[in-house]
Amino acid sequence: MLTFVEQNEIEMELKKVALNDLHESLGAKMVPFAGYNMPVRYTSDIEEHNTVRNGVGVFDVSHMGEFVLEGPDALDLIQRVTSNDASKLVDGQAQYSYLPNDKGGIVDDLLVYRFNEQKYMLVVNASNIEKDWEWISRFNHKGVSMRNVSDSHSLFAVQGPKAVATLQKLTSVDLSSIKFYNFVVGPMAGVEYVIISATGYTGAGGFEIYVHNDHAESVWKQIFEAGAEFDIKPIGLGARDTLRLEMGYCLYGNDITDETSPIAAGLGWVTKFTKEFTNSEAIQKQKEEGVPTRLIAFKMIDKGIPRSHYELMDAEENVIGEVTSGSMSPTLGIGIGLGYVKKEFSKAGTEIHVAVRNRRLKAEVVKLPFVQK
Repeated sequence: MLTFVEQNEIEMELKKVALNDLHESLGAKMVPFAGYNMPVRYTSDIEEHNTVRNGVGVFDVSHMGEFVLEGPDALDLIQRVTSNDASKLVDGQAQYSYLPNDKGGIVDDLLVYRFNEQKYMLVVNASNIEKDWEWISRFNHKGVSMRNVSDSHSLFAVQGPKAVATLQKLTSVDLSSIKFYNFVVGPMAGVEYVIISATGYTGAGGFEIYVHNDHAESVWKQIFEAGAEFDIKPIGLGARDTLRLEMGYCLYGNDITDETSPIAAGLGWVTKFTKEFTNSEAIQKQKEEGVPTRLIAFKMIDKGIPRSHYELMDAEENVIGEVTSGSMSPTLGIGIGLGYVKKEFSKAGTEIHVAVRNRRLKAEVVKLPFVQK
């Protein structure tokens, strides 16, 4: 057991998002996550999950990191450190990508936003802010201006089929005209400059709203006023995890790490060899020659819930891999998961077994997503 003093030290070390006190006043269960004190749930994970799938919910994901890169060589730096081809971006467009390391693994996955030909924003995972900053800085040999604006900005993910109807009340920007992975900088909720991005981590549709901390509470409250007719609710990290898992979206630290091959992780689609980037030669060789393991999706046949680090086995109980993410799917009502297996077991329709405590439960490899958009 932690002593009172030790517990206090842990709490003192945790960073707090701008609306921390508001979340606590809403009755959120707060937990340490990626160095931040974060709301994991307000009511129940299943209720919050279904709110996003069927209506509209708001996640405060202000723990995410934002770096602004500016200057004539900003694109050159981004091209050097990321796997995707950022030269294909136009103003107002975003792109999913990752930072390869020099050992065959992944520093982080991220979003790249282009404002104009000399201004970009990188959005990175909270647990990797310092690591990513140091990594990108290592390659900044041409004096690109780099600003870490993570602590001064809040990020609200307004997700669900009623997200557009909710947010449209608060802006003159035609939200229905913003295509997926595009964004607009415009007025919202009385704030002149808000980044309104048609992105998300749920597969339920909606927007991610970047706003300065000075305006965060006002914008949050106006979003809830606008969404009252749709029974809008605050959503915690618990439901965020089940929502992203139903879509098969990778979670850094679970499904991708410093040691996982991006080709094995299925990230070949955001790996462009039209340019040179960190470890690109080795990654291209992997893509051409193949890799011994693959990240697969599976659903349970037998009743049971797969969890991270559970062993995956063949019919003879030989270990063939490991679960990286797993949960009960609130939408499907069955256990689902992601995990790495030997390549020969990665084809959809293959029967595998999950070691759940002392039992060996049947599961089937399936194609993603688990739940159709």
